[in-house]
Amino acid sequence: MQQINPADVASAVYKDLLSIRNKAPLVHNITNFVVMQSTANALLALGASPIMAHAEEELSDIINIAQSLVVNIGTLDTVWINAMHKAMQLAALRKIPIILDPVGAGATKLRTKTALQLIQQVSPTVIRGNASEIASLLAVGSTKGVDSVFSSEQSVDVAARLVTAYDCVVVISGATDICLSANAKLSIKNGSALMTRITGMGCTATAFIATFCAVNPDAFVAATHAMIVNGIVGEIAASKANGPGSFQSIFYDVLYNLTEKDLLEKIDIE
Repeated sequence: MQQINPADVASAVYKDLLSIRNKAPLVHNITNFVVMQSTANALLALGASPIMAHAEEELSDIINIAQSLVVNIGTLDTVWINAMHKAMQLAALRKIPIILDPVGAGATKLRTKTALQLIQQVSPTVIRGNASEIASLLAVGSTKGVDSVFSSEQSVDVAARLVTAYDCVVVISGATDICLSANAKLSIKNGSALMTRITGMGCTATAFIATFCAVNPDAFVAATHAMIVNGIVGEIAASKANGPGSFQSIFYDVLYNLTEKDLLEKIDIE
């Protein structure tokens, strides 16, 4: 994006948010045990209709009615890996957005291998991860568990190579979130350190991207809008919370009640 006008972006974000609230897109999540409930609650507060299902036997039926697909590799086993491959193939045939979250890629051989096999089989619409996870997809980084060991800014060059290799949008989460496409880049500085004290906030961001992609055909714009909402809601919630416990419930409330005025006042992008 060139000559960014934050007010125009905030208005565009709110337009997509209203579309989500009006259409309640069905977002199919093959995600991990740790975050299923929190992700579903966040999507409901956003205005989407979440479904969490991974049985191969019902994937065709679900993909046929879904508006987007999330594949999150946070808790892996052979059955789930097979389901992820099948779901991505079906989603590609239906031409619905596929959002991949390579949770912990770089931490173990299984996670890295699985993430690479998935993106080599079907190019996702968007890949979202922390800096270390993104770097690991080109074999240049490592992670500490599911946490990044370096900043989003340090992974920009690697992310740009992923964009070219897989013809996708890449989102790097961190203190500053960075969204990249083949011809655009946007940095989002909204958020709060308290978000790192709640498990699954990155997974929530991934699901938000899938939701915005369901109502906006421009994957880069949709991804930036999702990350702006995630960051601003986290920032407002943190200002009202006493700690991680209250933060999570306040996050849902702020998200549910988010207004265009909130977006206009808080947006911090470049």
